[in-house]
Amino acid sequence: MGGPNITRRSSQQALVGSVMLGGGAPIVVQSMTNTDTADVEATTRQVHELDKAGSELVRITVNTPEAAAAVPRIRERLNGMGCEVPLIGDFHYNGHRLLTEFPDCAQALAKYRINPGNVGRNRADEDPFSIMIAAAIRHDKPVRIGVNWGSLDQSLVVRMMDENSRLAEPKDVREVTRAALIASALQSAQRAEQLGLAHNRIVLSCKVSEVQDLIAVYRALAMQCDYALHLGLTEAGMGSKGIVASTAALAVLLQEGIGDTIRVSLTPEPGGSRTQEVVVAQEILQTMGLRAFAPMVTACPGCGRTTSTVFQELAQSIQAHLRSQMPLWRERYDGVEEMTVAVMGCVVNGPGESKLANIGISLPGTGETPAAPVYIDGEKVVTLRGENIAAEFTRIVDDYVAKKYVKREG
Repeated sequence: MGGPNITRRSSQQALVGSVMLGGGAPIVVQSMTNTDTADVEATTRQVHELDKAGSELVRITVNTPEAAAAVPRIRERLNGMGCEVPLIGDFHYNGHRLLTEFPDCAQALAKYRINPGNVGRNRADEDPFSIMIAAAIRHDKPVRIGVNWGSLDQSLVVRMMDENSRLAEPKDVREVTRAALIASALQSAQRAEQLGLAHNRIVLSCKVSEVQDLIAVYRALAMQCDYALHLGLTEAGMGSKGIVASTAALAVLLQEGIGDTIRVSLTPEPGGSRTQEVVVAQEILQTMGLRAFAPMVTACPGCGRTTSTVFQELAQSIQAHLRSQMPLWRERYDGVEEMTVAVMGCVVNGPGESKLANIGISLPGTGETPAAPVYIDGEKVVTLRGENIAAEFTRIVDDYVAKKYVKREG
């Protein structure tokens, strides 16, 4: 799709399974399961749901021997379902042991995530970080070195705070902590390369939970390296707060060309679908013109002219229909994800917005003639009336897709 002229900062490419990160490749959407990885059935089901929703990478927790043993079985089941989404292993504290003791797990994963703040300090008997890097080299896997505000290496923080206190004009504590995040990521990446991991097999992230901190950290990080960068607020929150905070932070950075893969870390409502974080991430990228994932619906917010809920119900119905059809349409048609649909509620902006969309409908407002003109590629083609407007308009959309977009060969 035609997007803004944004220069990508990360010149290095990192291949994760079949997905390319950085180096001008499209920005990738990532998600994470919240099932017990040892539960093969539940984790397989959730990974598959995330994949169907459009997640291009899925991270799973690998925290116990049981979880590590389950990973190859999960991969096998997914392959049997035709689901090839790369799996990322999230390791903390004992990752070096799990990767060593469960080589099938190490091979089944497409990438390892290492947190230098809790990977374990060097000891005389073992060096956890070097063991994990050795596993990555042995199995030819890329590594994301992911530093988190809440689990930052305290020895590094203390040292940098001490150095700061001796300055003639000490910096703010928050600024020093930001610098410590970046130093941890870059020093760990340098050490991984010294251990033999290729430069283009490293992805970096420095996650925090506040919008302004994230923007400041990634601006500085992007100026100091050319690694592929993974973006995301950690603990973004629930509902509208999490969506707004993630959008505010990621949009600024993406507009500046910073970031190669993103995750929106939403806390789902009890029983809520994990796929919401995928939809939000896609919509951030699509509304910014950076990628297209599914047809977008333009709908007016409503006012005193639209006291009926008909247009709201139709907009919701059409949006759900488009998303439900996308897995099938994606296989059959080229370019359908760039289609725009307008569902408008009255005569003020309805016809104009409908004409600007690929396909649009202008529903009658309060007191208007009970008729709904439909526009296709700027031209009025039919006027719908009666009780079946929603079903008729949905059928028109389906027919438009079948006729407008070229079928893929095979």
